[in-house]
Amino acid sequence: MLTNDQMHAADFKGDDTITIKTVEMPKPGPGEALVRVLRTALCGSDFKLWHKGAEFIAGHEIFGRVEQPGHALDGQRCAIYIPLHCGHCEACRAGNTQMCVEVSSLIGWNRDGGYGEFVAVPDNCLLPVPDDIDDDLGPLLLDTIGTSAHAVREAERFLPRDAARPVLVTGAGPVGLGVVLALKSMGYENVYVSDPNAARLRIAQDFGAQAHPVGSREKRFALIVECSGAHPARDLAIELVLPKGVIVLVGENAAPWTIHEDKIFRRKDFAMLRTFYFPKSDFEANVELLRTNKENYRRLVDDAFGLEALPEKFARFAAGETIKPVLAFGEAR
Repeated sequence: MLTNDQMHAADFKGDDTITIKTVEMPKPGPGEALVRVLRTALCGSDFKLWHKGAEFIAGHEIFGRVEQPGHALDGQRCAIYIPLHCGHCEACRAGNTQMCVEVSSLIGWNRDGGYGEFVAVPDNCLLPVPDDIDDDLGPLLLDTIGTSAHAVREAERFLPRDAARPVLVTGAGPVGLGVVLALKSMGYENVYVSDPNAARLRIAQDFGAQAHPVGSREKRFALIVECSGAHPARDLAIELVLPKGVIVLVGENAAPWTIHEDKIFRRKDFAMLRTFYFPKSDFEANVELLRTNKENYRRLVDDAFGLEALPEKFARFAAGETIKPVLAFGEAR
């Protein structure tokens, strides 16, 4: 039986083991709010915590409701923006809130996140979500839509939009599929996707993309959005990108990557970008992107379950059996 100052949360212990434990309720500090977590989407970047263990409560694709009497947003459903940011440094003033140079801390990584019933959140990380977005889709506004759409928008700073421009997306996980939907919504007509998972590739095709064989060198592309994080895919992108083209590195890989400065690399002009998360100024546009593609995004949320099922469901997710499952918390405590 929980007391009023306790809650349940997941403990990523390492060695692919998760247990559910009782912990103290978070206590919001000055300028923070208590949020009841409604949904937390599972993310592949949490695999490293699953393997090695987590110091804090994990979970960074968080959607919840503010439960802080007297707070301006009390009762408001919000997506939780995970990068802590000061709001006054050079990066923040320029609108690059995900890259604050004064604060380097992420909710779910460097402080407790959303695999618990409640989370304390800085006020400037609360992103109010309109009532027409249902709970299961709320977390998609973060990584699946926010990270993906930002990657495309950032590429367009270097490569102006052209509907006929050939684009390759490598990796059809949640972010890769989000990139496909963002590209199609922005008018791109020739979108290709490569992924060894046939089921995910079929979803990309349903979204309007064309299948491209993994590792194929038969076609070259002006824009390549690399979402797998696989080093061979990054190497191939350098080979396949057209002169004056752009490679966007979205997928993550903690292992060192060596770029071979051979003639393929040296003898053409091209840009290679790394993009991270998204600026808060994108949020309104991302909500509209979700609204206009709601049924397509709904296909990605292929499971919802309670906290006690997380150990089993996370293992299934890690095995590639689900795309974007969500941890769904009940209202009662």
